[in-house]
Amino acid sequence: MEPTPAILFKDQTALDLAERLAHLGATPKLTRKLQSHIVRNGQNFPKEIEQTSWRLLKQIEEATRIPSLELLDKRVSPRDGFAKYLFRGEDDQVFETVRIPLLHRPGDEKYVMCVSSQVGCAMGCAFCATGKMGFRRNLQSWEIVDQVIQVQKDSHHPVRGVVFMGMGEPMLNYDRVMKAAEVLCEPCGLAIQAKNISISTVGIVPAIRRFTRERKPYRLVISLTAAESGKRKSLLPVENVHPLEELMEAVREYQAAMKQRVMFAWTMISGFNLGEEDALQIARLTAGMRVKIDLIDVNDPSGQFQKPTMEELHNFRSALSRELGQPFARRYSGGQDIDAGCGMLAGLGSLEPGCAPCVHRQA
Repeated sequence: MEPTPAILFKDQTALDLAERLAHLGATPKLTRKLQSHIVRNGQNFPKEIEQTSWRLLKQIEEATRIPSLELLDKRVSPRDGFAKYLFRGEDDQVFETVRIPLLHRPGDEKYVMCVSSQVGCAMGCAFCATGKMGFRRNLQSWEIVDQVIQVQKDSHHPVRGVVFMGMGEPMLNYDRVMKAAEVLCEPCGLAIQAKNISISTVGIVPAIRRFTRERKPYRLVISLTAAESGKRKSLLPVENVHPLEELMEAVREYQAAMKQRVMFAWTMISGFNLGEEDALQIARLTAGMRVKIDLIDVNDPSGQFQKPTMEELHNFRSALSRELGQPFARRYSGGQDIDAGCGMLAGLGSLEPGCAPCVHRQA
């Protein structure tokens, strides 16, 4: 008879833990204290807790496990303070996460984290370094949560938001991503508000419909990049499986159910998707919806795709102002000098064959 697998901290809410440990005598109050110690404070299992017997703590410790990622590398951009962390899982697979500084308001300094949900990615978007890796595996919920725990411990200011826009397609790891988001929201844990968690997708329609049915409270972000099917197909192979018409139907269902503005991410590529006709297509595609368009410069070290020129950017923004009648903004793409910009994560860090890991600990 095989032993019962250990219950993993960082993989469960306090209520989950209370239910699974009830046979030992654990109460929700006790599991909240444990979550606060282990998840919020990033500590090992406590030796003592007030009004809790040593015997009960010992039994819980023996029934559980606190897994941790290994930090291999940290790089901080001297230009803008973006930080990139390279982690290794228990199976030696590596992946990256990015800490985004929001330090411009004195007294309200904070960070947002861009976390990974998979090692590699199966989507194969033409302009994305992660897509060139291919798909290796899904991350476990605890591996997603531990990215935030470790970065929070390493930071001078609190992490107040999380965007699932790192390595991988979050909607293809749906169950683990949603459980991780639930754990991140726990008041006794990292206490990140649901409205400050964004789930991004290139358009996995069945998962978007499930997201709507389950009325998830997190923000939905759609990676669009082209508003005409043939054009989109040339860069995003998902268009062959879930075409724009089907995707927009699912997004409209989401908005009707949740009454929330939908964000569309538009990767700006010089000479490709910055014309008057592109602005018109966006307006037609989103007619009758409440949307925001997030404009993002392409990042492509290979040189195949170029960032927009200032003239292209000016003309495209003018066209959007005329045609769209809805909010749009250019998102600052930071950390490019350390390969931490959108589309640049490839799990490489500073590791070269035969070299030992290098960890830079500046916050």
